Amino acid sequence: MFDLDRWKEIFDAILKNKLRTFLTGLSVASGIFILVILLGFGQGMHNGIAKEFSNDSANRIFVWTWRTTKEHKGLNPGRRIVMNNENAAYIEKAFGEYLDAKSPLLRVQTTSITYGKETLGYRVQGVGPDYQPIENEFMSEGRFLSEKDMAERAKVAVLSNKMKREVFKKDDEPLGKFIKISGVPFKIIGFYGDPGGDQEEQRIYIPFTTAQIVFNGSDTVNNLAYNLKPQATFDETVKASMEFSENLKTYLKQVHMVAPEDEGAIRVFNTLEQAKRFHNLTGGIKLFFWFVGICTIVAGVVGVSNIMLIVVKERTKEIGVRKALGAKPWSIVAMIVQEAVFVTAVSGFGGLIFSMGLLELVGPNIEVDYILNPSVNFQVAITTVFLLIGAGVLAGFFPAWRAARMSTIDALRDE
Repeated sequence: MFDLDRWKEIFDAILKNKLRTFLTGLSVASGIFILVILLGFGQGMHNGIAKEFSNDSANRIFVWTWRTTKEHKGLNPGRRIVMNNENAAYIEKAFGEYLDAKSPLLRVQTTSITYGKETLGYRVQGVGPDYQPIENEFMSEGRFLSEKDMAERAKVAVLSNKMKREVFKKDDEPLGKFIKISGVPFKIIGFYGDPGGDQEEQRIYIPFTTAQIVFNGSDTVNNLAYNLKPQATFDETVKASMEFSENLKTYLKQVHMVAPEDEGAIRVFNTLEQAKRFHNLTGGIKLFFWFVGICTIVAGVVGVSNIMLIVVKERTKEIGVRKALGAKPWSIVAMIVQEAVFVTAVSGFGGLIFSMGLLELVGPNIEVDYILNPSVNFQVAITTVFLLIGAGVLAGFFPAWRAARMSTIDALRDE
């Protein structure tokens, strides 16, 4: 039941010690404020890193080769390892259960690219139809390469949105027209975009089989790119990805006579492995932020407890008078606890509102590498405030209980 007289007493006590109450409330509000801001930036780091990985497929594996660095079975180090069509076919057959998408890649070297009289400065790559989802690219116009293009060794090309803006006039309709690559005409069948922006749109794609035939690639494969099938959980997906990567390296080392301990000849880039590292890093940072924030809140609660001890000490004689007039111990406890809860709750909600408002206002405008839209779950924040209020109850209870247990005579004698 609402007790107006008790609330008047609480406000009178607060007004008599404005500065002390303000500083106590500030320490509590600062704790909540710091915790919410830290959690917000922890989530912002998680969002930013997730965005960086979204530029490419999240479960992409990229394989390339270099020179051997160790002697093996009588073969000297320094041999240049080159993958071929047989390797690509075997991997697809042997490890097909892992694969969601696959594509060989051949980089076309020393080419001249022209459209009409204009010379274009872009890279040409021979790829398979699955390369689009592997690179997480989207088609803005036309289509990507197909299995039919591969089978027929078609002379078709897919260009980027960046190229369309830079090369073709606004009133020009480039689809169906031709560019020349080393003098060979290729029909433009589509334009792609990449979430990574212009830097990722420097490549012209042609069918892998066409690149091998037209540009003397023989059966050479520069790179192998794969997307893996997702598993039930993130950890299971990472485990399957790491297993596939190891099997891949073991096979290629065996077939190309590379020493098992040679890490330079066969190289595998696994985005899930990188994602796992960043996932663990952000998790550790979040735990650290929680630790710092909670320590700050505890400091505030300790401040409340100390102030309540002072309040009880100052009002010891008053408590003795109340007991002499018949006041029950629990009414004394309730009076002091109510004051502690009031200070804690007002300060806690004040810090929460200010910090949430600041994140809402400033968060969407923050543009920093690996930090995107700092925010915090409101349910988590409000739960923290209620836990803080619970801590405020404890901070007020123990001094109050000590005062309530004091004998009436001792309380009246206190100076």
